[in-house]
Amino acid sequence: MRIIPIYASAGITGFESPATEYSQLGLSLDELLVVHPSATFIGVAKGDSMQGVGIFYGDILIVDRQETARHGDVIVANFNGEFVCKILDKANRMLLSSNEQHQPQPIHDYDSFTIEGVVIRSVRCHRQSPLLADI
Repeated sequence: MRIIPIYASAGITGFESPATEYSQLGLSLDELLVVHPSATFIGVAKGDSMQGVGIFYGDILIVDRQETARHGDVIVANFNGEFVCKILDKANRMLLSSNEQHQPQPIHDYDSFTIEGVVIRSVRCHRQSPLLADI
């Protein structure tokens, strides 16, 4: 994979062609984004509850099932039959959103709750991928 470094800041009026000098990187995107291939799945974010941590509607979530969920991790969980992406508050047994308009969700003993994996990466597509068009 070839990496073309593009350094731009707000208010920039132009920049030199970054293709004049590029670096060769001996990695694939899979190697760069996925730590445990056999334990990783991809999801698509829906809703606006995680915008405060930079996850927006339509973003791709790379979820690792081999990682142990820690306090403060962004996770994907099955909560009462619904897949949710939330911040795990282990100390208070709660699922937190990063949007003030969404209330914290306590995890009660009677709830059906399973952590499906830890979100290790999120990817924003600026044009919709045809592979994800029907999701």
